[in-house]
Amino acid sequence: AVGKLKPLNGPSVSISSRTDTGVHALSNSAHLDIVRKEGKPPFTEQLLIDALNFHLQPEPIRITRAYRVRGDFHARYRAVSRTYIYRLATGVQHHTELPVTEKDLCWALGNTELNADAMREAGAMLSGTHDFSTFRAMSTDAPYRNPVKTLELVQVQPGLSFSQRHFHRDLQFWELTFKSRSFLYKQVRRMTGALVAVGRGKLSISQLQELLDIRDSMAYPQNTAAPPCGLFLTDVEYDDAGKTRFLPSLPAHVDSAIL
Repeated sequence: AVGKLKPLNGPSVSISSRTDTGVHALSNSAHLDIVRKEGKPPFTEQLLIDALNFHLQPEPIRITRAYRVRGDFHARYRAVSRTYIYRLATGVQHHTELPVTEKDLCWALGNTELNADAMREAGAMLSGTHDFSTFRAMSTDAPYRNPVKTLELVQVQPGLSFSQRHFHRDLQFWELTFKSRSFLYKQVRRMTGALVAVGRGKLSISQLQELLDIRDSMAYPQNTAAPPCGLFLTDVEYDDAGKTRFLPSLPAHVDSAIL
């Protein structure tokens, strides 16, 4: 889509956050630099939104906002926090019994009753600064990434579904919210799986503490991680410096934008 705007520098887009296959993003962000021909003014924010969405029509993605930013802005490295929500559903025997509006948008846990209080207690244990080595899946860059992360928020609360008022079955939706500057590979899905195991009574809070303390990815129980379908990136935040409009000293034909 950027390439079809014919920038002189070619399409160059940097995304703030990567997601696994099957994971959703309700509010991701990216930055791009567009060099236009001499005499061509920068795109206005609304024109950029409209043009990109025109070329993105066949794809399940939309640009909702655009801002001009400083030339040294970076969507990934300037982010001060990322928020993920994981959606759960109970009250169905099988995922095929979910309303079609929830297909691949939540983790169907069958008729399981979840102990939400125990999950909240376990979530409080994960809050704060810890070495989350046990809760990361191994990847090629894992040895080079610091496993110490600070979780600003771990929250367990009832959720909603668009179809809930019109679907004649007793379904219960839950939302698990996680907020941090950054996360390790599959960390949120592993934490979610552990909290669900606590809620189901398959993992005690003391056992969760042991997993956190052991700092070993191989110690994470097999087949416990939550599937990707219920995970949503919902917010990427920047500080005021990151939101600063682009510098007037930039040449008029060089435009930097965040989407």
